[in-house]
Amino acid sequence: MIKGLMMTPPVVGRISIGKVIERNGKRLPQKDDEFTITTQVQIRRGWVLHPMDGILRAEITDRALMTTGVEVTELHALPPEFDGATQQPKQTLQDKLARRARAANPSQATKGDSEQGTNSAQKTMTEVVSPTDGKAPANAHSAKPKLRSIPIRVLFNDPALNLRANYTLFDRATARPLCVGDGQTCKRMTGKGVEAHPCEGPDLCALAIEGGCKPFGRFHMRIDHPDNQADALSTFVLRTTGINSLRTLMTRMQYLQAASGGLLAYLPLELRLRAKSTAMSHRTPIYYVDLGIRNGMPLDAAISQAAQAAEYAQKFGHNQEALEQAAREGYALGLFEELEQEATEIVQEFYPQAAEPTGQGMHMQEMHQPERGRGKQHG
Repeated sequence: MIKGLMMTPPVVGRISIGKVIERNGKRLPQKDDEFTITTQVQIRRGWVLHPMDGILRAEITDRALMTTGVEVTELHALPPEFDGATQQPKQTLQDKLARRARAANPSQATKGDSEQGTNSAQKTMTEVVSPTDGKAPANAHSAKPKLRSIPIRVLFNDPALNLRANYTLFDRATARPLCVGDGQTCKRMTGKGVEAHPCEGPDLCALAIEGGCKPFGRFHMRIDHPDNQADALSTFVLRTTGINSLRTLMTRMQYLQAASGGLLAYLPLELRLRAKSTAMSHRTPIYYVDLGIRNGMPLDAAISQAAQAAEYAQKFGHNQEALEQAAREGYALGLFEELEQEATEIVQEFYPQAAEPTGQGMHMQEMHQPERGRGKQHG
């Protein structure tokens, strides 16, 4: 093992509820009201979408088509071909994507030109639009339903291994972490190297108040879907500085771990996007991430399924305790979690230089709320 290099769960994709746009020469986070699943590849126009993003959205549309009286608003402006919400024969994913591409680009599509439609649809699946003026094309989202829930499973029974959260202070100029603490102790970069200090939290620490220290968490999960080609130990990561998301995710995991008898990793879970408003948010929605048992499944049925899955895994030699011990040892190796390249993106997305009065300089996971006299703070 390389001392100083933290071993974290392998990541194959990202889950976010926003994106970064360029405005007046600055890269600023822009909030959203749905999940977006991307790869780890970024091009000039934005992050490249992961195939699971298109697959899950297609399933939302299919469920709506088979439901009588579906509300069009739930599908977020469906193309004209879906009007009436009548039940359609089962089609392949490529056919569905081709149909949507033709609806979004009627001038370029011709009847029977399925190959061109499929290619257009695949192109639509591969890019998150992030133009320089901060405005997406008029039809960029017209054919996409809102993705507000994702079927997942976690790797570990220990909630603290799935969700890593600390108070974090980054140097905005170099994107290097300066101080990382848990409210009791912290690791701080000084002229003499990394030193241990008491951690008083961002409200009481003088360095934190001056530099913009705030909670920062990384939630690792697996997307539980037959079409997800990632191996069983690969994860998607959701990064957030939203206190509502961090508190809700950790609380949910602790409750589910206790209720299931420590079988959190075997439960069929669902990542959900929720909204609330407060006086501090001026009655505008604050979006945060929640976690629960898969939609439509009672808790007792989920626990029974988890117990059977754990028994089956143990029978065939899967050692969950050894896996979690390996994760603990890997986390203990390093001083800081992010590599330099990742830290640069994190600073741009979660630690912008300044929030604009229009609200565009907001955290991409949750809307800010007013802070002591200036700026805004996370919901």
